[in-house]
Amino acid sequence: MSTDQPSITVCDATLRDGSHAYSHQITVEQIKAYAAAAEAAGYDYLEVGHGNGLGASSLQIGESLVEEGEMLRVARAQLKRTRLSVHLMPGFATIQREIAGALAAGVDLFRVGSHCTEADITQRHISHVRSAGRHVWGVLMMSHMVSKEVLLQEARKMQSYGAQGIVLMDSAGAYFPADVTAKIGLLASSLEVPVGFHAHHNLGLSIANSLAALQAGARIIDGTSKGFGAGAGNAPLELLAAVLRQQGYATSIDLYRALDAADLAGKLFAGSLPNSNGITIVSGLAGVFSGFSKPVQRAAEQLGVDPRDVFFELGRRKVVGGQEDLILEVATELARRAQPGAKS
Repeated sequence: MSTDQPSITVCDATLRDGSHAYSHQITVEQIKAYAAAAEAAGYDYLEVGHGNGLGASSLQIGESLVEEGEMLRVARAQLKRTRLSVHLMPGFATIQREIAGALAAGVDLFRVGSHCTEADITQRHISHVRSAGRHVWGVLMMSHMVSKEVLLQEARKMQSYGAQGIVLMDSAGAYFPADVTAKIGLLASSLEVPVGFHAHHNLGLSIANSLAALQAGARIIDGTSKGFGAGAGNAPLELLAAVLRQQGYATSIDLYRALDAADLAGKLFAGSLPNSNGITIVSGLAGVFSGFSKPVQRAAEQLGVDPRDVFFELGRRKVVGGQEDLILEVATELARRAQPGAKS
């Protein structure tokens, strides 16, 4: 085993990305139990909240069972060494309400996300968090959709706003390792802040892509216990912990406790753990946000169309998170086209 590998920051998004897979109905008891397990496992950060981040609980996207502030306070009470983080996107989260509430709840890290070409909208949020004395990273979502040069340009904007790290999200699970190597490699060699990677498992490559990111210079890596997350799920943390250990990367993870946390997640969220299926595979092929899986299936069933066709059409239109209203529009259009005598 190598002994000269760099130290890696490991972020556990189980109680945030996992909310997608659980229809945002995670309970106080589940938060409390899992947060304690994440602390014992030694993860650097535990991310908590609605699947789409602060302020995203709504009828359109899905309402959280537990109020946002309570989620954060319950998790905070279980954490000592592990720090508390949140994901947020301008448009859902406001500075005056959601960010202020998270600051009051003791959140340590704010991960401010935008679509991969819209870093400009994060300036006020990133700057505000820095001025409040908390840690902040920029997150470029759906990063498979643009070139490495565009990603570098957008990442440099976030860095200039005060972001202390930049994370590329494979929101659709569409990456192959060579893509990861090229994009992470350019950012890691060009930015002044650490770079991270957030994988999804739609094409079965979450661990391979995470390892490619590390080898290309990423120093931040995301995952969830049992892969509990949107679509086909995320990189399973228990597998990441094993791979990081075997490859000689320095982390704060206790392997056995990480395995225990995964077993606990399997029990807490039994019946809702993600798996690979025709829908999630097509989502990855189409390059569509993994969190669309459930609403696409609902719309397809309602209108009697094939959900795989819906995903491919959404991909053709380059639909991204926040455009959930287009799911029903696409399904309706496909149903119309299927009518006898309909013009395409």
